[in-house]
Amino acid sequence: MAAKKTESLSFDAALGELEQIVQQLEQGDLPLESALKQFERGIQLARVSKQKLEQAEQQVQILLQQGSQEKLVPFSVEQTSDQAAEEE
Repeated sequence: MAAKKTESLSFDAALGELEQIVQQLEQGDLPLESALKQFERGIQLARVSKQKLEQAEQQVQILLQQGSQEKLVPFSVEQTSDQAAEEE
């Protein structure tokens, strides 16, 4: 498989490739040099995956913080039916 630029891979693609590398290494059939190259690629994929996961966690935290600043208004069925009557 041709190695794609690690940073351009999606999280899911990087994780999938990392799983394949782990399976290959666990089989133990690779020559030492190939195993080292696969291990190096795996480390790159793990680092990029961790970085992407941390970015996603930061986005969630930002969204949660923004949501806590908004004032919540109780939902009322009467308000919804009044608005619908006005639109007719």
